[in-house]
Parts: sequence; C-alpha cells; structure tokens
Amino acid sequence: MKFNIKFVYALLLAVAFVSCSSSDDDSDKTPESPYTQYGAPFEKMPKKEDAIIYQVNIRAFSQVGTLKGVQDRLSQIQELGANVIYLMPVFPVGKERASGELGSPYAVKDYKAVNPDFGTLQDLQTLVEEAHKKNMAVVLDWVANHTAWDNAWITQHKNWYQQDAAGNIIIPPGTNYNDVAQLNFDNTEMKDAMIDAMSYWVYNANIDGFRCDYADFVPNNFWADAITKLRKIKKNQSILMLAEGSKYNHFASGFDYTFGFNFFSTLEKLFKENKPATTIQDSNATEYANNYNPENRVVRYTSNHDVNLTDGTPLELFGGKKGSIAAFVVAAYLKSVPMIYNGQEIGYAQRLNYFAKTPIDWSTADNEMLAEYKKIIAFRNTSNAIKTGTFTGYSTNSVSAFTMIKDSEKVFVLSNLTDATVKHLVPSTLKGNWKDAFTGAAVTVGAEITLQPFQYIVLKN
Repeated sequence: MKFNIKFVYALLLAVAFVSCSSSDDDSDKTPESPYTQYGAPFEKMPKKEDAIIYQVNIRAFSQVGTLKGVQDRLSQIQELGANVIYLMPVFPVGKERASGELGSPYAVKDYKAVNPDFGTLQDLQTLVEEAHKKNMAVVLDWVANHTAWDNAWITQHKNWYQQDAAGNIIIPPGTNYNDVAQLNFDNTEMKDAMIDAMSYWVYNANIDGFRCDYADFVPNNFWADAITKLRKIKKNQSILMLAEGSKYNHFASGFDYTFGFNFFSTLEKLFKENKPATTIQDSNATEYANNYNPENRVVRYTSNHDVNLTDGTPLELFGGKKGSIAAFVVAAYLKSVPMIYNGQEIGYAQRLNYFAKTPIDWSTADNEMLAEYKKIIAFRNTSNAIKTGTFTGYSTNSVSAFTMIKDSEKVFVLSNLTDATVKHLVPSTLKGNWKDAFTGAAVTVGAEITLQPFQYIVLKN
C-alpha cells in the first residue's frame, strides 16, 4: 500500500489539533466526569448560615405548573427575602403503580431527564440563570432511596435493588410506599450511577445543591462519598446540602443542614394539645443534643409539601393568621435556617395536593400577612445574632422567649403562642433599654411584658 505524504501530514495535524482542543475542554471537568460545566460561576452564592429556603411545588406554583411558571415569579420570591429556591423533584414520574392523579414526584422514572410536564433541560438552565441574576441559589430535591417501578434501572440492573427471598424487588421496608422500589446500597455500581446522576445536574444545569429526600434511610457512607464528589465539581464555590433527616451524623457526612421534624411536631402539639411553650426549648435541646459544631443548623418550618397535605396549612394548625405568624417567628429565629412553603407567605388557605395539579391562586394574597413575612425575614437577613448566635431560653407556658447573642449583638425574642393576653416575667439580666428590631424605636423593658393574643416582640440591644 502506498502512502500519500501530504495526506498523512494533514492527518497528523488534525489529530494534534483535536488533542489540544480536548485537553482545553477537560479543564472544566473532574477527571472521572464525562460532563462539561454549563453556565457561569454563581458569585453571590449565599453562605450556609445566610440561607432562607423557599420550597417550590412546581405543579402548584403557577397556573401552568411548569419551570417557566416558576421563572415568571422569581421577583416575588426575591422580594420575600428568600435566597435559596428548593425545587421539588423535576424528573419524569413513574406511571407503573403510580399514586394519586399524576403520580408522586418522588417516584423517579429517569434521574437524568426533566419531566416533560414541567418543560425542558433548557427551561431549567434558564430558570437557574435567572435566579442567579437575582442572587438566589437553586437546589434540587433528590430521591436516592428508591425509584419508580418503570425506571430503566429495574430491567437493566435488577441487582441494584433490594429483593426478597424469592428474588422479587421490594418496596422500602417498613413503609406502604407501593409506588416505589427500594435500591440496594450494598451495590457499588448503583451508588456510582447515583452519584453520576447527581453530578449531571451540577454540570448540566449549574444547580447549587440538593435537598436529599428520606436521608435517614440511606447509608451515611453513600452521602459522604456523594457530597465529597459534588463539592469537587464546584471547586471554590460552595454547594448547599440539606438532609431531610434528623441523624446528627449527617453533618459528619458533609451535609449543611438537617431537618426539624421534632421541632415541627412539638410546635403542632403545642397548639393542638395545649402543651407549654417550654417544650419548644426542650425540642431545640433534643435536635442539637449531638450536633457539637456551633455552625451546624437545623432547617425549621411551619409548613412543607408533606405536612401541608396531611396535617393542614399553617392557618389550620397554628391558630389562624396571627398564630401562624407567631409560630413562624419562632421557627425562623430560634437557632435555625428557616424554610417557607410556597403560598404560606400570602396566607393561602387551601391544602396543596402534590399528587395532582392544585394551582395556587396568588390573587387571593393577604398583603398584610405578606408584609409580616417580609419584615421577619428582612431582620433575620441583617442579624448575625439570629443567624449564628448562641441561644438561651426564657420560655413560660404561654410565651416562647429566648435570646440570640453573637459578639456585641443581642436579640431578645418573645412570641405569645396562645389566644389569650399574658404577662411575661422578665429576668433581671434582660431588663433595661432595647430597640424595636423592626422600627428602631427605643423600648424600656421592666419586670414584665404584656403580650396580646399571638403577639410577638423582637428587641435588639
């Protein structure tokens, strides 16, 4: 065979050019990743202590129930004071054994696709870009524990799932979650595929973290491995990781936050069963019992997609509009990172069935209530004592009272969680001159403070 010298020379040049090009592209990749980073670095990523998390139920958030519908209301989320948008699962939903009208968003059919009902990957990319322009991070809800029954993994990799003695794939043990199949975390290939899928979204949509569903039931060594690899992708940028779980060792695995299940149920009992407000202090001590690092924080809420549907709206649970705001002040200020579920800030009275389309009617907004939420969040955003301070409790049967102190800043919070007028006895150490945290007006605190039904007072030194 004869060689054409000119052709060979041209071929060698072409190979050299491709090699150079590919090595340039690889600078954006971690060594093990097949993905190239999409989008610009997010320069205003909130620090973990600064987070105000806003949970979006995509099906309910707008009349259209799409990612574009979320994008259209980004300004309202920003004006509320939130800086982290947490999107409920964006993935295609399984049809086999589906629950409810549209199936559960937590029955994932494909970890690397956008639910066509919500839009496209490009819609998600645009949503993230627009949120970043408004200094808001975007985190995705991640369902690691189980998949839908029509996820391709079921047929392609049966050994990636837990099975009974007869070789049948099982539902999550100890649950009635019949619409999902339990994954096997003893299988290394499955764990690698899961981390690859999480990485896919950091690269391809430039998202800023994950809220990890059912986190207590997924092994901590998986989370530690996943979080280590995800943080490497963002290099010098932070990534926010929220465990929907209460195990204290989630922090050792790399999570930024755990979930305030205990706090919420305590708050609920306080209103339902007339438990004393001191039980909130007890709950706080329980949730932080093992969390020995001062920077660790529990995410606290007065609503989320689960409790909104099963238990009721904050209006139902916490004594109407005034009571629900009094409860939110405590959730937002008591050694926490606050989370708001879409609609609660306008006093939306209808429960949102996330297995169906139940669009929020934003025209029913209670603007006075919205102003209260904005005021409460705005002060938190300016207060290092609330965000990172040391908590001391002074509660009574009726009033949740506490101080948060950081360096020279001291904040004194009192919230009457009853529908009666009460007098709160003030410890001698807290008597004296304060300022109203919201108005700056001078306030002199004597031996007792009278609080009207569901009244809250926030004072600053």
